[in-house]
This record gives sequence, C-alpha cells and structure tokens, in this order.
Amino acid sequence: QVQLVESGGGLVQTGESLRLSCKASGTIFAANAVSWYRQAPGKQRELVAGLVSGRGPRYSDSVKDRFTIVVDNAKNTWSLQMNNLQPEDTAVYSCTIIIRPNSQSNLRTYWGQGTQVTVSS
Repeated sequence: QVQLVESGGGLVQTGESLRLSCKASGTIFAANAVSWYRQAPGKQRELVAGLVSGRGPRYSDSVKDRFTIVVDNAKNTWSLQMNNLQPEDTAVYSCTIIIRPNSQSNLRTYWGQGTQVTVSS
C-alpha cells in the first residue's frame, strides 16, 4: 500500500523560500507523473507545476521562474522548490503522483494530504 506524505509548508516573509516535499512510502515500480496544486481561500484549485516522465516540467505563468520541481527517484520523493515567495502564493498546496506500484498493476493516482503555505507581506 502506497501512502503519500507531504511536508515543508509554513509561514515565511515575502521574498523567502520554501521547499515542499511529497514522499511515497512503500515500493514503487515506476513513477509516471507528479503535479502540484494550490488552493487559496475563496479561489478555485490551481495547477502550478507538473512533470510527466520523459517530458520537461511545466509551470503556470504565476510561478514560472520561481518554482522548480525536484525529483529524487531513489528516495521516492518529489519536491517543489519555491523561491521569491509572494503574498499571492499563500494557499494550501497539494501534490499528486501517478505511479505503477508494481509491474503488474495499472497506473494509480495518489494525493498528498496538503500543506499550508503562508507568505506575509
């Protein structure tokens, strides 16, 4: 059974950095994709970053050049490095991964529990 645990959120000031991480427990045969979403109070959920195996990462215009996806396959960990944070980045951030737990399973999607990022001005 694969579980996805997020960490790294917190309170920072404008211009500071945070790294969010999603770590999958258990054995993973292959990872296909990772995505990071955020949802601010009163707003719709927004896809901010995504990476599909074999393709380059993609970022929303609002975070491009500030956020970077970092992958550590050996540790089954996917991270989102967030630099130069702004108050408008304040939201609950969630990761999702699409993986194949074993060689005979279909692709499955797992969600992290979400972590709060608050950027003060």
